[in-house]
Amino acid sequence: VAYVVPGLTRSERQFLGPVLIGSSVLFYVGLLFSYEVLTPAALKFFVSYADGAVESLWSIDQYFEFVLVLMLSTGLSFQVPVVQVMLGQLGLVSSQSMLGVWRYVVVGSVAAAAVLTPSTDPFTQTLLALPLCGLYFGGAFVVRALEERRDTAATA
Repeated sequence: VAYVVPGLTRSERQFLGPVLIGSSVLFYVGLLFSYEVLTPAALKFFVSYADGAVESLWSIDQYFEFVLVLMLSTGLSFQVPVVQVMLGQLGLVSSQSMLGVWRYVVVGSVAAAAVLTPSTDPFTQTLLALPLCGLYFGGAFVVRALEERRDTAATA
C-alpha cells in the first residue's frame, strides 16, 4: 500500500482508506464467524453423522486443513459489500440494480454456501447463506446511502 499511495490522486486516496479498513474488518469478522459459529456446527455434524456406524478418525492435519479452508472461504465471502461499494462508487452498478436481482442473490448465496461449507448438512449451509444474503443487502443499502449523499451534494 505504501508503494501505491504516492501515485494516487487525492480522491483515489480518500476512496482507498475506507475500502482497506472495511475490507480488513469484514475479513476478520468472517474469520471470527467461521471460527465461532460455522466450525463448531460443522464438526458437530461430522461427529454425529452415522454415530455408531462409522468411526471418525481425523488427523491433526485434516482438522487444521478443514478449519483453515472454512475460515478462509468465509473470510473471503464476507468481502461482498466491499466489492459492491467499489462497483457503486465507480458507477458500474446502482443500488437499484443490486436490489432488483435479489432473487438471484438468494439462490446464489445458497449455492455458494453449499460449495463453501465442507459438510453436507443444511444447517451449516444455512448458517453461511443467511449472513451472505445479509451482507449483500447491507452492501446494497450502503451503496444507496452513498448515491443519495452524492445526489444531495450535486444539487447543493
